[in-house]
Amino acid sequence: MSAAGSASGPPEPPEPSTHAEQPDRPEVTVRAGRIEDLEAIVGLLAHDGLGRGRDGGDLAPYAAAFARMVADRNQIQAVAELGGQVVGTMQFTIIHGLSRRGTTRAQIEGVRTLSTLRGRGIGEQLFAWAFETARAKGATLVQLTSDTSRGNAHRFYERLGFVASHTGFKKEL
Repeated sequence: MSAAGSASGPPEPPEPSTHAEQPDRPEVTVRAGRIEDLEAIVGLLAHDGLGRGRDGGDLAPYAAAFARMVADRNQIQAVAELGGQVVGTMQFTIIHGLSRRGTTRAQIEGVRTLSTLRGRGIGEQLFAWAFETARAKGATLVQLTSDTSRGNAHRFYERLGFVASHTGFKKEL
């Protein structure tokens, strides 16, 4: 199916993209994650101030969740790859809704980059892929949530054009 889509369903996400617009920026390929990337993805989630207490260890629950995500055409666990190594990740979800006159939106969660490579454009390249993919899937809005303790991330999202417009709530079940 082409990126333009067809009457049988939504458009496919764009092919993996490589962005290297600045000379000091490493060339990163952003693509849909694969099961063989799972250990690296979980490592990025766990190697984080918030993730240390909740992520890592046994990969079985992550493998089961990854299988559910792969089976859902509205979910992509994207990875940024540099020299064959996964150096960034994000969960990308398409949400069809009725509000905003039936807007389709993209939700981004779990954004992580390898700490030793932060500030080198990897996050920007992940988001460029996300924006391109969201448009290809018919989304007109991209939203994300970020823990209130992540001041550096908030400044990064604002540089990308995000506006802190809502207050989020969570409830453990």
